[in-house]
Amino acid sequence: MNTAGQENRPAWLNILDIKQLPQTHQATIPEDYLDSMGHMNVMWYTHLFAHAMGGIFKRIGMDRDYFVNSQSGSFALKQYVNYLKEVRFGEEISIHTRMLGRSEKRIHLMHFMIKDQSDCIASTSEVLLTHIDMRIRRSSPFPPEIAESIDRLLAEHLSLNWSAPLAGPIQP
Repeated sequence: MNTAGQENRPAWLNILDIKQLPQTHQATIPEDYLDSMGHMNVMWYTHLFAHAMGGIFKRIGMDRDYFVNSQSGSFALKQYVNYLKEVRFGEEISIHTRMLGRSEKRIHLMHFMIKDQSDCIASTSEVLLTHIDMRIRRSSPFPPEIAESIDRLLAEHLSLNWSAPLAGPIQP
């Protein structure tokens, strides 16, 4: 049953659910991120989602030291971005990330960009990435300690009672 002024929305639009996911980045939008329409240019969404990727990587143990010491890396394979609300100068955003799946070499995840003052979802980014052996620049399996860290977070996210709004046919 809806109350006045509310609409039926998919469960994934519930801000409280999304805010329970790990916060992987936060920013205030500077004026130089704006385009000629007065809202954030699409290139900055990618920039902010890239920072969120760094945040989730740190959470699973794939920090700068890991990349340098193991001569490993990560390459993006696919990314789908949905723009839902415009983001403007001075607005504060936070990005929360949900693990969706993992294979021996790949991770499937989704970032949710929230406009903090209005508690609405501005954008989502669904990403498929692969672990890389930088010595040969080819996909490689996650080492056991990283795989276990990913699996712990993935199990937590798979137990949520809402489905992520998948954009395309991505498989890990």
